Amino acid sequence: MKVYYTKTDEYVKVDGDTAIVGITEYAQHHLGDIIFVDKIAVGKQVKKEGILTAIESVKAATDVFSPVSGEITEFNENVSKTPAIINQSAEGDGWIAKIKLANPGEVNSLLSPEDYSKIHAE
Repeated sequence: MKVYYTKTDEYVKVDGDTAIVGITEYAQHHLGDIIFVDKIAVGKQVKKEGILTAIESVKAATDVFSPVSGEITEFNENVSKTPAIINQSAEGDGWIAKIKLANPGEVNSLLSPEDYSKIHAE
């Protein structure tokens, strides 16, 4: 499974034609305690860089952008029921949605793990 990142702190784990999307450990750390994740309807079409969902923390509310275009095939109900799961495991159990890729080549414009870590090392 290849992992990619965005400059807006989302990650994508690509498995075949499915992308597992969420916010990064860096993002959850800076948001603080997450208290709400807006549900996403299965079947919804999303565009790369379009708004995927909204997250609220004790510090702020922020939009989560879709790193890829496609159709929502699954929403992680656990993040809706227990939003703190994102704080505990943002890039593991705290994933937000699965997207069937409309254009698998879109991931080529995303950041590698090395490039993403360089952004936050500065």
